[in-house]
Amino acid sequence: MGNYKTDITNNPSGFVLLSEYIPDIIQEIRYHSTYNFIGNKIDGYEEPCALLTIEAARALKEVSNELMVQGFRLKVFDAYRPACAVKQFVIWGIEDQDIRMKQYFYPGLEKHELFEKGYIAKQSSHSRGSTVDLTLLDMKTGKELDMGGPFDLFSEVSHPDYRGITDEQYNNRMTLRRAMIRSGFEPIDCEWWHFTLKDEPYPDTYFKFPVSSKYLKK
Repeated sequence: MGNYKTDITNNPSGFVLLSEYIPDIIQEIRYHSTYNFIGNKIDGYEEPCALLTIEAARALKEVSNELMVQGFRLKVFDAYRPACAVKQFVIWGIEDQDIRMKQYFYPGLEKHELFEKGYIAKQSSHSRGSTVDLTLLDMKTGKELDMGGPFDLFSEVSHPDYRGITDEQYNNRMTLRRAMIRSGFEPIDCEWWHFTLKDEPYPDTYFKFPVSSKYLKK
């Protein structure tokens, strides 16, 4: 790692409420609920809202504008994730024997493999505030596009280039991916829903304030 160093801060001044930038965005903040890979509401998620850095929110607004012309709306599952949530993920992965959500989110893997294969990180880009997990909603049907696998399915099926799905499912993934890349986001190789702003404003800073609109400075 050399001299690589990160900072951890509680200052939310560079963040915004995503719904104020994209009023049409749909939010299903999974970690504020119990329907996630742990099965409990996650530490630090005080409100079911998406927060992002101003820069990431502006870029995502571009994505929304482009895709709405094509008949799609963005649906966000997670955005900024406080460091305490990531710590909870790590402790769960190492110490907690609870596997009640295994059949839904990691049916083919053991818990330790979730870290080894990159599905869960001990330091998450989400905690830097410019990463978002999302999908597309068809405005005609009111339903999510079929991506060939759900959000947070820790499996090879979730790899963006996985071809064991239908052409329609693959093309749906690529519609999201191409729009995100055009607006400056970078994908990762193991989750079709995960994107980070390439020129993120805080590349070495991890934030720990809770997910709540009341912490943002007006």
